[in-house]
Amino acid sequence: MKQARVTMEVGSDGVAIITFSNPPVNALALTVFDGLKEKFSEAMRRDDVKAIVVTGNGGRFSGGFDINVFEMVHKTGDISILPDASVDIFTNVVEDGKKPTVAAIEGLALGGGLELALVCHARIAAPRTQLGLPELTLGVLPGSGGTQRLPRLIGLPKALEIMLLSKSITSEEGKKLGLVDAVVPSDELLKVSRQWALDIAGRRKPWVRSLHRTDKLGSLPEVHDIINTARQQAKQTAKNMPQHQACLDVIEEGIIHGGYHGLLKESKVFKELVSTDTSKGLVHAFFAQRATTKVPNISDIGLKPRSIKKVAVIGGGLMGSGIATALILSDIYVILKEVNSEYLLKGIKAIEANVRGLVSKRKLAQDKAEKALLMLKGVLDYAEFSDVDMVIEAVIENISLKQQIFGDIEKACPPHCILASNTSTIDLNIVGAKTKSQDRIVGAHFFSPAHVMPLLEIIRTEKTSPQVILDLMTVGKTIKKVPVVVGNCTGFAVNRTFFPYSQSAHLLVNLGVDVFRIDQLISNFGLPMGPFQLQDLAGYGVAVATTKEFSMSFPERTFESPLVKLLIKNGRNGKSNGKGYYIYERGSKPKPDPSVLPIIEESRRLTNIMPGGKPISVTDEEIVEMILFPVVNEACRVLDDGVVVRASDLDIASVLGMSFPSYRGGIIFWADTIGANRVYRSLQKWSELYGNFFRPSRFLEERATRGIPLSAPASTSSGARPRL
Repeated sequence: MKQARVTMEVGSDGVAIITFSNPPVNALALTVFDGLKEKFSEAMRRDDVKAIVVTGNGGRFSGGFDINVFEMVHKTGDISILPDASVDIFTNVVEDGKKPTVAAIEGLALGGGLELALVCHARIAAPRTQLGLPELTLGVLPGSGGTQRLPRLIGLPKALEIMLLSKSITSEEGKKLGLVDAVVPSDELLKVSRQWALDIAGRRKPWVRSLHRTDKLGSLPEVHDIINTARQQAKQTAKNMPQHQACLDVIEEGIIHGGYHGLLKESKVFKELVSTDTSKGLVHAFFAQRATTKVPNISDIGLKPRSIKKVAVIGGGLMGSGIATALILSDIYVILKEVNSEYLLKGIKAIEANVRGLVSKRKLAQDKAEKALLMLKGVLDYAEFSDVDMVIEAVIENISLKQQIFGDIEKACPPHCILASNTSTIDLNIVGAKTKSQDRIVGAHFFSPAHVMPLLEIIRTEKTSPQVILDLMTVGKTIKKVPVVVGNCTGFAVNRTFFPYSQSAHLLVNLGVDVFRIDQLISNFGLPMGPFQLQDLAGYGVAVATTKEFSMSFPERTFESPLVKLLIKNGRNGKSNGKGYYIYERGSKPKPDPSVLPIIEESRRLTNIMPGGKPISVTDEEIVEMILFPVVNEACRVLDDGVVVRASDLDIASVLGMSFPSYRGGIIFWADTIGANRVYRSLQKWSELYGNFFRPSRFLEERATRGIPLSAPASTSSGARPRL
């Protein structure tokens, strides 16, 4: 691995080129900051240097501050590890230096990389360079002057959009906004930057110190209005996250009291935010996502992925049409098979609607949409399956139907073809039981809507070949998913971990807790919606089918509520027919439906589990814990069974697949912040009061009593046989 380094070359024209290198994205590691300070100080001292150009090596300026440093701070608690670069280097040495500096940027200038460019006296960029300040996604704010300089260069509204939404812009847009002084071809970047630096030194071009500018900030009343509006929006879109409001505080401080005051406050608040649980959770999620690419005996045995150019998707329903959409958007040719022309037309229209929806939201250009739709062909038989590289079966959760399909595709497809199922709960050994090609069978479990949700759960059986897993991981990355490889069991990793989620919610309702209170509290915790609104959205057929699967596999810890069947009997099916726990009217938010209350009362009468016939009395915190601690408990069983490679895989899968709040780091990370002992003691208490559903798992009990974090690697003495 190459060492981070900073070099300086002084040309005959008197321009010092300072180049920093830290592959792959030239992250600003601690040694890079030291090197920058040393080289800039030397350039300022030397008589043969008239001006300076700073650039990144290898066609990239910088991807930003080295996030490994955050992880070091989180592990050690030592905040002094953080460099004091903002004032000590960027402002005192570069911006206020006696010689001008020009940033020559290409590829990307993100986070600390862009902040380094902002302190320079001009910025020259190559075409399509990415510029942004995404620090809020890590629970912090721009900590090297970004909160102060960006608004001064491009105005407050656009600066807030870039920072609060962690939105990057191109160098072309940066030029229009005044962030970039010139966009030039890559091969002319250094030449133009050198001349620009000399022109500033010779006073032929303006010597601009970003921190001193005020011409784009607007009047104080305008500033107050813009910031107050942003505060209200952040309360809605970023609840439970302190960094958005903190960022606005720091920006406001600098505008009212001056840029230097703003820098000092920015530095102070940055260090406070690094130590928050939010930053710890988001940084953990960042590294957890990176770790998913490392799968023992798959990614480390020298295999090369095969090319997957043509994929058949069987079933054009909600999942099949979403999967097909994701594939054609990434230039993979798709054969969509259905049982009759009516269903096929419906599936093709759904795919067209998905693509048009992306165009209307400006997430896809019209020409790319048209090109994508040309990659799709509908069929009613297996005649065109003879040259496909992969088949993804996406029909209803019916075992005999899936077995029939796998028998058919084994005959119709070439011998190298990957045979994948999008089943969400059924054991893959059962799905492929009647085939001879066990090594080619794999689970490709997408989450709905499949063209939007970022997780791809790859399920391997004991017979799935490493090559097939690697190929599917590569397809996942191609279609912009995060592939997580898991073992084979009912529900696999994500759905198995979260099956107690809706069941504990139903158990609470039958114990007398209000449905709408539960949904509101879970939403306040940070999930996009509560378990009952989610059930409305998915449709009750899904709830019935999955409960049946889990009650067969895990009967001793399943709570079967009569409520869903009562709702169906009452003519309700959630959002799909506008009648569920909520009322669904076009153009308005779902509203609680009071007419569902008598049905809930009927369910309570049938289960008859309220102690003494009266609703239980529980706090808001207890409700959240009674719903989520059973999920943690099942996650412990998943870890104990070796269904995932590492605990962090389950964390990122819970974030990307179930929308568990990323700022809480994932289900296991969150449980560890609470402590295994507290989770264990709570479950033990509830199991005594309300039965086996809450009984703590062996793994949780062992970790709690021995004081070991749930995320610590499983000991080799574990009795469970790993499924990976």
